[in-house]
Amino acid sequence: MLEDRPITRDHPGSPAGAEPVSHEKIRILLVDDHSIVRRGLLAVLHSQPGFAVVGQAENGLRAIQQVERLRPDVVLMDLKMPEMGGLEATRIITERYPETRVIVLSASDLESDVTQAIKAGATSYLLKDASDAVLFRAIREAMQGNAVLSPKVSGLLLNQLRASAAPRLTSRELEILRLISLGHTNPEIAQQLQVGLPTVRTHVINIFNKLGVKDRSAAVAAGYERGLLSALSR
Repeated sequence: MLEDRPITRDHPGSPAGAEPVSHEKIRILLVDDHSIVRRGLLAVLHSQPGFAVVGQAENGLRAIQQVERLRPDVVLMDLKMPEMGGLEATRIITERYPETRVIVLSASDLESDVTQAIKAGATSYLLKDASDAVLFRAIREAMQGNAVLSPKVSGLLLNQLRASAAPRLTSRELEILRLISLGHTNPEIAQQLQVGLPTVRTHVINIFNKLGVKDRSAAVAAGYERGLLSALSR
């Protein structure tokens, strides 16, 4: 198991035997509770002449201590770890050490994890199946303050942005959209909801306008895409 200690440093008074790190290299801290993951990252990053792994940590608490001591340029941060997870650690690191960029490298593609990580101050969010090339690019872009996201993560954020920007459907409109998804006609919806047919037609037009669609099939597709029907129709 790899020791949780700096591997290379460019600070005065570096431990004996430590390889000096060029000031031109990007200094990286690895944070993951699995030593096998850290070993893999270490091997991959050492293949790049412009990178230097200066330390490791097995949880968020230890990561904060390492950042304070080593002042890395970039932290590769896992999310799910004992003692302190990556979200809290990211928040603390980006608040205390804004010059240090945090790249989340996680197996989680949950929308809640992605959005919370970005809100906590993470520069980028990559899934652990990201290619080496994507990881290298994310590290280099982080130094410029630019974000790199795994494609699935980008899709999640885009859908969330679209949903938040779109006008919200009322509870009655959601109910009518559910009935449309079940194949009911306007007269059938009016009978089931015990309202007039003109009222249903008005609601349907409002639904189309809010979802940015022109017909019932597109409205249903948009409803599922935005998560409006997932809980209502299944």
